[in-house]
Amino acid sequence: MSWLNVSSDAFIIAFFLYCFAFLFFAIAVAGRKWSNREPAAHMRKWSRIAFSVSTLGLAAQLTFFFTRWAGAGHIPTSNMYEFISFLGMAIMIAFTIVYLIYRSALLGMFTLPLTVIIIAYAAVFPQEVQPLVPALQSNWLKVHVTTAALGEAFFAVGFAAGLMYLLRVVDFTQTHKAARRAQRWLEFTLYVILVVIAFILTVFAFRGMDYTASFAREDLSIDQKGVQNQMTMRVKYTMPPIVKPYNSEVVEMDSFLGMKEPLFEAPSWMNGVNAGRKLNTVVWSILAGALLYGLVRLLLRKPIGAAIHPALDGIDPEDLDEITYRSIAIGFPVFTLGALIFAMIWAEQAWGRFWGWDPKEVWALITWLFYSAYLHLRLSRGWQGMRSAWLAVIGFIVVMFTLVGVNLIIAGLHSYAGV
Repeated sequence: MSWLNVSSDAFIIAFFLYCFAFLFFAIAVAGRKWSNREPAAHMRKWSRIAFSVSTLGLAAQLTFFFTRWAGAGHIPTSNMYEFISFLGMAIMIAFTIVYLIYRSALLGMFTLPLTVIIIAYAAVFPQEVQPLVPALQSNWLKVHVTTAALGEAFFAVGFAAGLMYLLRVVDFTQTHKAARRAQRWLEFTLYVILVVIAFILTVFAFRGMDYTASFAREDLSIDQKGVQNQMTMRVKYTMPPIVKPYNSEVVEMDSFLGMKEPLFEAPSWMNGVNAGRKLNTVVWSILAGALLYGLVRLLLRKPIGAAIHPALDGIDPEDLDEITYRSIAIGFPVFTLGALIFAMIWAEQAWGRFWGWDPKEVWALITWLFYSAYLHLRLSRGWQGMRSAWLAVIGFIVVMFTLVGVNLIIAGLHSYAGV
């Protein structure tokens, strides 16, 4: 059996172990109310089981990482599948460290689903081993990417703790203006999470159906001598094309629910041959997310936040606030080293300049400035509690846009990572 086969199996094992660990953490937190044993004893028992299973999952993912490294011949962080997988592993490393400090089963109940979602999202991308492009053929790849991801992993744990804090303190029984505003924003945050989950489910559903559609698009370019060159570009869809590429013709399209041709054409101002496909993915994600949210609301018959809130009764909000702050405080210097200092050193070696205003560089700086502001407001202005939690949630949204949005939407020197 080759290293890559072992790696693939270890990836699947890690995914399912994380799912089971989440279930055990949920039993530890929610089951204490119905257990015949003393609640604290019940939580300790199931927390130990859950943490043991999550540790086994981390061991399986470490096996995935090193066996893929052995099979590929280079550190597996060179494309979106590998990097997002590594981020999921880094989140589990960060969670393990924070959990050993605070022993909070509730943290596992919220961090493990985040890890599962991220690993499932990684599986959306092509999993074949790809040769390194010249810019990645450097030892700084190991240093820059791993430390940046580890810093972002601690931000993810801070996000989970911040979201828990909001679910604990936002009172859905209040009707005054400030309370209603907090309820709406918290519910919107949960909706966004469901949109991501729905996107993953939709991708795998259509992949299982082996759905395909393809379009031909004529692209006209003018070289330096003023000569016009016309090329026919092929764009392949793996989801039914609600939106087709601009100025394109259908080459092949499987019918879906009676839809035999695209409903709309991407606007002309959307540049790039794949712009229509990306817009189509966004449309499907929003539609599937709205459907999933509606089904959950129908099942719960109340806002999702209001349904989760009672499970957090008895949890000290100050503990969650402390975990949020400590996680970000640990991650910030690690992120500073990896995403800024090591990145600039590598940029100077690869491209002959420390800074070039590449979109990924700009958004890494925005992320750093955001968390700098978080720490400043926390330490100097006393921003604790709800304001601190909202900053932690918003900050991780910025992180995810830096990782995913920039690679897949904005063209730049880091676009190879989105292949």
